[in-house]
Amino acid sequence: MKRGDIYWANLAPRSGSEQAGKRPVIILSHDAFNETPTWRSIIVIPVSTSPTQTRRGPTVVALSTGTAGLKNYSSAICHQVTTLDRSKLEERLGSLPADILLQVEKALLAALDIR
Repeated sequence: MKRGDIYWANLAPRSGSEQAGKRPVIILSHDAFNETPTWRSIIVIPVSTSPTQTRRGPTVVALSTGTAGLKNYSSAICHQVTTLDRSKLEERLGSLPADILLQVEKALLAALDIR
């Protein structure tokens, strides 16, 4: 598993307005962590197909149908970055192109107000 890969993941249980259920997630954690089998935590960004999410501003990145194996037009919800146990990851869908991963990184910086 590599930074920028998209996997199906089970995000249950969650609460409130957190993205929940089975959905794609983008692996965000550093490859050194991702490649260490004893490191169980993986940092991810949830992906949504809700059209409402796309209009949320600079912390959301639009992902066209077919991007990294996504079957529907989707959005990376960078203001909902979270950590999962890697056992919650299921099937790998694909990997984001470098230019889209850069957009995700910039949206994450905006969400966290990091310059």
